[in-house]
Amino acid sequence: MGDARRRATGPGGGGRRAGLGSRPAYSVRLAASPRPEPPEPVAERTVPWLRVAAAYAWRLVLVGIVVYGVFVVLGSFQLIAVALFLALVVTSVLRPLADQLNRFLPRPPAVAATLVGSLLAFFTLLALVGNAVAGESPRLAGEFRGGVHRIEEWLQRPPFRLSPGRLSALEHQFTDYLAAHRSNLLSSAVSGLGRVVELATGGALALFASVFFIHSGERLWAWARDELLPAGARTAWDRAGRAAWRTFAGYTRGIIIVAATNAVLVGVALLLLRVPLALPLTLLEFFATFVPLVGSPVALAVATVVALAGRGPLTALAVLALIVVIGQLEGHVLHPVVMSWAVRLHPLVVAVSVIAGSIVAGVIGAIVAVPLVSVVWAVLRALRAVPP
Repeated sequence: MGDARRRATGPGGGGRRAGLGSRPAYSVRLAASPRPEPPEPVAERTVPWLRVAAAYAWRLVLVGIVVYGVFVVLGSFQLIAVALFLALVVTSVLRPLADQLNRFLPRPPAVAATLVGSLLAFFTLLALVGNAVAGESPRLAGEFRGGVHRIEEWLQRPPFRLSPGRLSALEHQFTDYLAAHRSNLLSSAVSGLGRVVELATGGALALFASVFFIHSGERLWAWARDELLPAGARTAWDRAGRAAWRTFAGYTRGIIIVAATNAVLVGVALLLLRVPLALPLTLLEFFATFVPLVGSPVALAVATVVALAGRGPLTALAVLALIVVIGQLEGHVLHPVVMSWAVRLHPLVVAVSVIAGSIVAGVIGAIVAVPLVSVVWAVLRALRAVPP
């Protein structure tokens, strides 16, 4: 009987017979159906470009606010900022010479010889310009009087056809304006004397900072990197700082070479055309080239006025043609060749940077804008790069 019961239950030892309505030995659990996702907003489905534009817009606004804040802060300390900028320019130019002298001399005498020699060369050039102006002043006075008379005759002919009475009225208006605004001109002259004192102070600070930058610039950068940056960010920012300095030094040396080339070409042309004040106008062209795109044409426009007053319309037209030639040479030959080691920016970026810098900080902003944008771009590229 027990055997029959065991045979009925089977080898598994279960107490119930497996029949039609019995529960299977295993169960199959169905996968849970995914929850329905919330519907996508209509604005994101219809205008996805608006979301992307908004994301870029607020970032650009934030960057613009930061840049404006930096310029405002620098404007509050304009004298110090300009002095340090000049010190960096002097360092980028004179540092290679000091390094070469350091092969034969200790570091302090090499730095002192570089700075003293550069100052002597600069003041010698200023003395030559002043001597040339003082030597030509009697002849220039007569030439300018004759030039003004020639300009009056030229204005009386077509296409202007200004009558002598109208020219006399313009002269009287000019003299009346000077008489009415004499007090303002005197106050401007007094404020100009104050600016001269500020320039002297800034120049002394720039020279003082240049001594330390040329002598031990790497140690100053290493101290700032180790003391002001966290340990995890030092490698990346050290790479970015070195890239920024290479870009700034390359741009500064390149723009000096371009300015010197422009000045030599303009000086030779003015001497051949026998334009008065050729040497001062050459020096003006050299310094004006530091303002990209607009500096050189403005300096040559001044040379055109001097040529018109001193040598007549034909010489002035020749100087105008020189503006076109120098502009084409600078834009298509000098900048692409000389500036190849620096960050090359699109001409539209250069133009916008110069205009924005002039709006924010005047002439100083126009000079600083392009190297600042180049340095920022170099830093961004260095921070994006994968460290070796």
